[in-house]
Amino acid sequence: MDFNFILNNVNVYFKAFLLTLEISFFGILFSIIIGLLLAIILYYKIPILKTITKIYIEISRNTPLLIQLVFLYYGFPKMFDIKLEAETTAIIGLTFLGASYMCETFRSSLESIAKIQVESALSLGFSQFQLIRYIVVPLAFSISIPSFGANIIFLIKETSVVTVIALADLMYTTSNIIGNYYKTNEALFMLVSAYLIILLPISIFFSYLEKRLRYV
Repeated sequence: MDFNFILNNVNVYFKAFLLTLEISFFGILFSIIIGLLLAIILYYKIPILKTITKIYIEISRNTPLLIQLVFLYYGFPKMFDIKLEAETTAIIGLTFLGASYMCETFRSSLESIAKIQVESALSLGFSQFQLIRYIVVPLAFSISIPSFGANIIFLIKETSVVTVIALADLMYTTSNIIGNYYKTNEALFMLVSAYLIILLPISIFFSYLEKRLRYV
């Protein structure tokens, strides 16, 4: 293991590290927002929108992110004459995939809320908006913590495929270093270390949060 080579290339990996974090942050943020809205649509069985949501979930969850990115980056401009930046494409692709997983997580959590809790809130004079804001969403979120955390980790790991659209993320940087310098062990060591730095704290945090909420 050439540690001098690793130290000399830390800056290269740091830039890739920040790009991976940026894509992950915005992709996950939009996934949570859209996923929650879609889960509410399914929970309240809103006509037409419910059917559209189900179709979207089936398409999203049954096609690889790699294929989605290739379509958005290479196929979309030819079909609609709209050219997307690589970073924008990565965020849209991650959101498209992530929102369906977040939706299913939130939906199952919403459906596990006891009816008596909802009925009690309505009997106290809560409006539908207040019911969703103060009762349904907080309860669903606490129930969904384990799978919610797993989805976040899954989506961060999925960013490794954005290399297909030539984004200089961690995987792309690793491939370049191996191809240019033949430093496979060093490159893979930095790759694994970078993902551990991102994922390990998140995993520990959600494990802690799950234990805390279990005894609340």
